[in-house]
Amino acid sequence: MPTMPSLAPTPAQLAWQRDGLGVFFHAGVNTFAGREWSDGSLPPEIFDPSDLDAEEWVVLAAELGARYVVLTAKHHDGFCLWPTSTTDYSVSSSPWRGGDGDLVAEVAAACRRHGLGLGLYLSPWDRHAPEYEDPVAYDALYLAQLRELCTDYGELYELWFDGAGSAGREYDWDAIGALIAELQPGAMVFNMGPATIRWVGNEDGLASDPVRYVTTSADLNNYDDEVLTTAEPRYLPPECDVSLRDGWFWQEGEEPKSLPHLLAIHDRSIGLGANLLLNIPPDRRGRIDPADAARVRELAAALRDRFGETREGALVADGDRIEVDLGQEIEIEHLELVERLEEGQRITAHRVLAEDGTVLAAGGSIGVRRIHRLPAPVRTSHLRLETEGEGAVIEAVRVHRPSSAPAPDLTGARRAPTTPPSL
Repeated sequence: MPTMPSLAPTPAQLAWQRDGLGVFFHAGVNTFAGREWSDGSLPPEIFDPSDLDAEEWVVLAAELGARYVVLTAKHHDGFCLWPTSTTDYSVSSSPWRGGDGDLVAEVAAACRRHGLGLGLYLSPWDRHAPEYEDPVAYDALYLAQLRELCTDYGELYELWFDGAGSAGREYDWDAIGALIAELQPGAMVFNMGPATIRWVGNEDGLASDPVRYVTTSADLNNYDDEVLTTAEPRYLPPECDVSLRDGWFWQEGEEPKSLPHLLAIHDRSIGLGANLLLNIPPDRRGRIDPADAARVRELAAALRDRFGETREGALVADGDRIEVDLGQEIEIEHLELVERLEEGQRITAHRVLAEDGTVLAAGGSIGVRRIHRLPAPVRTSHLRLETEGEGAVIEAVRVHRPSSAPAPDLTGARRAPTTPPSL
């Protein structure tokens, strides 16, 4: 089977991949109407969280180990969570904060306080704006909205362009790309237009082996068969998005996914070398539902325990084989492999063997990280890693065993990871 050209990431792409974990916040009029999607006709007056606390949202994301958050600044209904000059369908027309609120600003400030990157979701599809029926008029409106978000809230980590509802629609991506290049050149761009990252292709949070970073196509959305294609291969690493609950917006009566389900999602996204964006939807108070917060903290504790003690092996390369010296015999439950990606992704297959030649783990790609959970703990002082792929370089091999590490101190500026870089 032919392999894709080994195109290299930009420094910003590679930094995004290494960060690995983000948290999505879906909030808006849908929260108050019991809807997942609405058609732009819900009155702005229903947006009235009684006790909104963006600090709580961001602190919980930090407790989980997230490096960035993404807020739905405007969903498909067109309701804007900032006081935009482009429409009165926004928080300015709601009773929240007396009409003087700016949720984007509150989340941005909390991200700065806790050292998380700020991402903003701005739906291209707008079911409220009458201008949407006139592509030229709507392109001007959309560019004005994007300019406000790219200008008024500091450095942006990611811009999320959801493809839902946009099948067959052409937007002025040249102008959008130029605006981003002017105002937020370091921001990752999700899936459409001048994309630098792509959607994994499902809303279950699951990648599959191999995870390839170079592609000529990307799925537009989960609701039709349209696929975006490019003439030349591009380095577009995937992001896996999934909600903690069944729906994206908070709904009465829904429960969070089980801890085993969330750990399986982690293994099939971050563990395969993709990024994970986990949605935690605020409730109608503007707070995190207590059951959701408890489950997120369970997940954080489970990951701290799973990857609590880490040892990095000393590597001696011999062609496609690498000897890994762990320094002493230890019991391990997880293996983490890291490929050098500055020159591009090259590894197509790999396996890890114990000293006696027993195969402990095997798979396809490695990429920014590949985590193997062993069927049973193994005691060893040496490992052997065999790879396939011309010019492949292994940057690190880490082994993990559980520990009862305390919860991290989240005070201060952007912190060092409280778990290995894979989380």
